[in-house]
Amino acid sequence: MTDKPFSQACENNKRPILEVLEQAFATRKHVLEIGSGTGQHAVFLSANLPHLLWQTSDQAEYHAGIQAWLDEENVLNCKSPITLKIGEQAIPDKLYDGIFTANTAHIMQRDEVKLMMKQVSNVLPPRGVFCQYGPFTENGEFSSQSNADFHASLLERGCGGYRDISELTQWAPSLTLESIYRMPANNLCLVWTK
Repeated sequence: MTDKPFSQACENNKRPILEVLEQAFATRKHVLEIGSGTGQHAVFLSANLPHLLWQTSDQAEYHAGIQAWLDEENVLNCKSPITLKIGEQAIPDKLYDGIFTANTAHIMQRDEVKLMMKQVSNVLPPRGVFCQYGPFTENGEFSSQSNADFHASLLERGCGGYRDISELTQWAPSLTLESIYRMPANNLCLVWTK
């Protein structure tokens, strides 16, 4: 049995995210999670959204940890991870009417985020929904000093850093940003529709 990875941030934000997804994914059937990470969001969200078939995905080195959560929680509507790294594997085409990602865009490089936005907008069917959680800038502005500091530390570690909502909009012309939800810890949940 693999020790389950644990993220306190996931534990802290899972309920506020669920509140958004209960509305945003109310009529969705098959959701892909890009970057399932520890697997905590996947098991919690899928268990609380039983009408969905939830597909986890991430780079191969995270699969064992995600699977450990799936095995222990035994959520029947949550599927074992598929290998997906933006820039190496393409997002599967036309399989999902909803896509979710949390805390990925500020870790990825700019070109990877640009490619993710393009692929999501291409593979979602008409009226498909993309929910994107994490820290972002708006009109080039950080929402807090702690966000500005975190962005600087991300760049120092070789991560891509915060993306501005205007960039995301430009990179996904076939998506419409329907709602911006203010979330705990100065994060946002962006709800896009095609």
